[in-house]
Amino acid sequence: MKIWKYSRLDAAMLALSVVQFVVMLLTAVIWERLSLLGWAAAFMLLVVVTVYNIVVVSHLFTHTPWFNSPLLNRLVSMLNSVNMGQSVQAYQLSHVRNHHRYNNDQKGPDGKTRDSSSTFRDGVGSDHDGLLHYAVFGAVETLTSIGRALLSVTRLWRVSPHEQNLLPLFTKSAATRAWELRQVQLDRMVHFAAISLFLAISWKWFLLCYLPAFVLSLMLVNMQNYYEHYGAAPQNKYANSVSYYGRLYNLLTFNDGFHQEHHLRPRAHWTEMPRMRRAFAPRLDQVERIISPVPAMLGAFHRQRKQLHKRLPAAIPAISLDSNTSSTTVTAG
Repeated sequence: MKIWKYSRLDAAMLALSVVQFVVMLLTAVIWERLSLLGWAAAFMLLVVVTVYNIVVVSHLFTHTPWFNSPLLNRLVSMLNSVNMGQSVQAYQLSHVRNHHRYNNDQKGPDGKTRDSSSTFRDGVGSDHDGLLHYAVFGAVETLTSIGRALLSVTRLWRVSPHEQNLLPLFTKSAATRAWELRQVQLDRMVHFAAISLFLAISWKWFLLCYLPAFVLSLMLVNMQNYYEHYGAAPQNKYANSVSYYGRLYNLLTFNDGFHQEHHLRPRAHWTEMPRMRRAFAPRLDQVERIISPVPAMLGAFHRQRKQLHKRLPAAIPAISLDSNTSSTTVTAG
């Protein structure tokens, strides 16, 4: 039986997931024996591995689960729920079924965005929210949601009827919905058990290192998402995201920089992103879009970035891509 659903190269991300969990355990165990410099190094290491897991490892897993076996995918979801500090299944629902459906949309006639993570959600008028507010407020909002989920012991960490932002995202199929609800519950149970273990090993590490590192990680992840869409044109599906094509960065992050291509084909495996760029080139080369000279995390250094979202939408010729080939067809829109 074929173990890997898409590529054996996904084994690298599985290995990184295991390494991160081991790193967290080891830093907790040795925390009280470290020097001040050691504390700083442990803190920065936790920030790096947590951000990397959310932005790269768990993000890619939610789009293209690694295994053919549902059981193995369940186990990975639980492992990385500990690593990323929240249910991977819940993240999959909010990211894949909300963000990738509405693609960082601007406010509608009701003054609200449909994408709950949109950079326009709390902006003034039709403009982006400020970076600081988006990063910090979003982190606080996420942390509050995670805290409530972890403390839901009385309902055994099941999804609450009051989780209005999450409930509509579950599939309508009764069997699949039950599977997804159970996975969120399992993710939360394992996450709670891991937090309890960390506290038992070293509550000082948890309060002075892990928790501050996690909050900072959430802010940096929000900054990443902000600059993956800042200045882009949400009304144009070929220009609603920002890509970065640096070879070293994309080698180290499993092609995370191909963000526009990822939005066009969110179900495509990460190994397919360069091919997606070539396949969509006839359309992408015809529209004005933003290509960043720096990775999204460093987007603040892209000083002269255009503000395409402030321009009126233009007619968009349609382009189709066969999911099994690299051929493209351009038709009048």
